Amino acid sequence: MAVKLQNVIHFIVSNVVVLVTLGLILILGKIDLTVQAVTPAQSDQTPMDSYWSALIASMDKMHMAMAAVAQFGNSDVDVVRLMIPHHQAAIDMAKTQLLYGKDPQMRRLAQEIITDQQLEIELMQRWLKQRESTQPKENQPPAANAGKENQR
Repeated sequence: MAVKLQNVIHFIVSNVVVLVTLGLILILGKIDLTVQAVTPAQSDQTPMDSYWSALIASMDKMHMAMAAVAQFGNSDVDVVRLMIPHHQAAIDMAKTQLLYGKDPQMRRLAQEIITDQQLEIELMQRWLKQRESTQPKENQPPAANAGKENQR
């Protein structure tokens, strides 16, 4: 079961890299890279400003959430805890695409991203909960043979 979960996590990470790369290629290829601060007080925002502000806001939210994650000390747990806000940012960006995008293929991709990333977030949250239930409580010494199952 651990190998299967490891394969699922590897699959998730691999697909995220591909999707993020594709998203960046699409975004960077179609947008002026000049970033301008847009405040809600500006009433003359164009649709271009609105969608760009939404994209930047979703990335800022992701960076803040990821920066708030404290290192657990286990690579698997740390990756999953960082991937959850990363996936949420992909969902938020895809929702922005659905609001402002016109290309049918990109809108379809955005819907798939929303569906897939939400399922993956749920999978990662379940995995973390299962992991928490099998970890020793804080201030409780670990069992004498803890971790030996991974030494084979």
